Amino acid sequence: MDLNGDVRILRDLAERYAEVAHKEIQEERRDLWRQHNSLVPTRPPIYVRAFAWREVPQSELQCQDPFYRSHENYLRQQLYRGTFGDDYIIEPWITQHARHVIPDEGPWGLEVKRIPSPEPRGAWKYDPPIKELGDVAGLVPPHHVIDEQATARDVARLQDAIGDILEVNVSRAPFYRVWHADLSTDLAYLRELGQVMWDMVDHPAWLHELLAFMRNGVLTAHQEAEAAGDWHLADHENQAMPYALELPDPAANSESVRREQLWTFVAAQEMAQVSPAMHDEFMLQYQLPIMKAFGLVSYGCCEDLTHKIDILRQIPNLRRIAVSPFADVHRCAEQIGDEYVLSWRPSPAEMVSVQFEPDHIRKTVRDALDAARMNGCIIDITLKDVETVQGHPERIHEWVRIVREVIEAYA
Repeated sequence: MDLNGDVRILRDLAERYAEVAHKEIQEERRDLWRQHNSLVPTRPPIYVRAFAWREVPQSELQCQDPFYRSHENYLRQQLYRGTFGDDYIIEPWITQHARHVIPDEGPWGLEVKRIPSPEPRGAWKYDPPIKELGDVAGLVPPHHVIDEQATARDVARLQDAIGDILEVNVSRAPFYRVWHADLSTDLAYLRELGQVMWDMVDHPAWLHELLAFMRNGVLTAHQEAEAAGDWHLADHENQAMPYALELPDPAANSESVRREQLWTFVAAQEMAQVSPAMHDEFMLQYQLPIMKAFGLVSYGCCEDLTHKIDILRQIPNLRRIAVSPFADVHRCAEQIGDEYVLSWRPSPAEMVSVQFEPDHIRKTVRDALDAARMNGCIIDITLKDVETVQGHPERIHEWVRIVREVIEAYA
């Protein structure tokens, strides 16, 4: 294994990355997102979140060591996405995540088994560990624990390789955040989504007890991380660019901060087919204590929140609401108005995956912008969940160009 060769590859990528990260356009984008996320009218920012990386020639990796390959992949992705012309910010650091200590069986102490698909890249089916009500006895309460020796080794390796070119940011944020903190994701893994829906009717008291256990576990891990000084300004999460006038900017290796100085992102995709009342009772009420500790909240991912915006108003620090391809953008715009950021996510299938029709893209974007304008909304446009571009990665660049043209025509 040629580790010296791996380091040479990383250093070349890091130098190119640093050049892009220090371009003046990055600061212009920071200012755009600060204003936008603080509900100051701006042009709608454009964010390409996913772009079928497997189909891009630049995705071919050269490093042999798995540790270096992971960072090579990140740098190559960032360099490629820096060519899109959207409003994504290339930050002047690279992050090494701490090694967390969690139960061997999984985050909650129970093993979620997967049944693989016979098709290449096909969807796997999971085998939930909580089959009987009494199986919850095997759950293990979460805690924030870091393997300091392993973390120090990882940081030293990356620092030795490229630390003189890029600042190595060390993220010590708890393992139990984002998808391991929204409760909805792990609940479905542990119990199986269809069964959870039956539990809402057949075993509501039991389900409330399980959700309370999970909520308390996430809160414990978050509180322990805060007490240990392990939240920092590079730990913002909002499924966009996490800048806002009300909060400190993202920064590498900052002093310790409290959660109230950070964005958090929470979703409940598994509750998409559940009524607003049941979503509120069996999910939102348990997410609220977790969200309230943070400065600002971004809520929603791919779920349709058209009929749930009223219950989301209970979140006192809510700032961004996702309007997914499954949502009614006009109905959502009417309810959101200028109170929150409307984060609109058009269907990737319609935009770049199944078809690529510039006139259809223009019509779809204009329709969403019309809905926003009629209701005084602060809107941004996110292209996400792009699994394929049918072997035409240039579609992403062209999509950004078309959307920017439509936006400029509105301005």
